[in-house]
Amino acid sequence: MSKTKVDSTGIDLSDNFAFTGTVTGTPGITVADQWRLTTNFTGDANPIASNLERIDSGGQGTIGTAMSESSGVFTFPLTGIYFVEFQVYSNNNTGNWYHTVGIDIDNGDGSGFNRRAEGEAWGTNAGEAQNFYSSGNTKTLVDVDNTSNVKVRFSVDAFASSTTTHGNTNLNKTFMTFIRLGDT
Repeated sequence: MSKTKVDSTGIDLSDNFAFTGTVTGTPGITVADQWRLTTNFTGDANPIASNLERIDSGGQGTIGTAMSESSGVFTFPLTGIYFVEFQVYSNNNTGNWYHTVGIDIDNGDGSGFNRRAEGEAWGTNAGEAQNFYSSGNTKTLVDVDNTSNVKVRFSVDAFASSTTTHGNTNLNKTFMTFIRLGDT
């Protein structure tokens, strides 16, 4: 005996539905993209402006249209609210050190890029003759109400000039993540 799922007052959402076709009109994640640094650099990068690539190793994936990047400035493919994350992997082999990682946003109001998220990593070698490795992370939500105006870039401020930020073309060490969560 079949049960009526729709009556004169609407759909009974407490019931289960079996769909046999394509469901349309349901919002979902339309952009999920990730970029990474491909080679190491030492010292500051404000912003990281070179040696960036979209992930392309086996097992990694993306959804939708890619972010575009030029000289370290990233442009969003669609308007919406985006989750943006920046992860940095670094090391130093001399004394105490730390670095700050930042997400800078230009919202198109003419004021240029402003720091909107910041994280820090630090380490100490305590006189030992070995490298100390650390990660710094920061994340924010970005309101992309205009894809021509709203841009992001990523910076590393190393407070010891010998701090190395690590990149790799085959795996994520220093990377950026962009996920469109919904409409603006």
